[in-house]
Amino acid sequence: MIELYIDADACPVKDEALKVARRHGLKVHMVSNAWMRGDGDPTVNRVVVTEGPDAADDWIVEHIGAGDIVLTQDIPLAARCLEKRAEAIGPTGKPFTGDNIGMALAMRELSAHLRETGAIKGYNPSHTKKDRSRFLEALEQAIQKIRRNA
Repeated sequence: MIELYIDADACPVKDEALKVARRHGLKVHMVSNAWMRGDGDPTVNRVVVTEGPDAADDWIVEHIGAGDIVLTQDIPLAARCLEKRAEAIGPTGKPFTGDNIGMALAMRELSAHLRETGAIKGYNPSHTKKDRSRFLEALEQAIQKIRRNA
């Protein structure tokens, strides 16, 4: 059975992910540093980790397995999950793959360096309807891919 792991603290598409997961009967682990309200759905495991910079990431990596899916915008977490043969999708619908994760990590490091030196300012564009649509399509495709290969 496919399990969906949501890096939930700053995830803008939690509700959309839960709808897709319910439609497909997936077990969901919503992992965060603080309690998040829910509707009591028994298929959603709400996990609150201890405070720490990578506590949620570490919990996800410890529990995720091959054929599961992680929803995260954290590129290093996506890389760690790919190493465990899981699928990784960003909230804008961008799938992380073995082919693009190296470049994503390098760009993340370059951007961090440019922010530290003042060459650029930190700016995250707002999440759009188009991003949500791409996310829904990417999640559906990932589920179908895993089921075909099972």
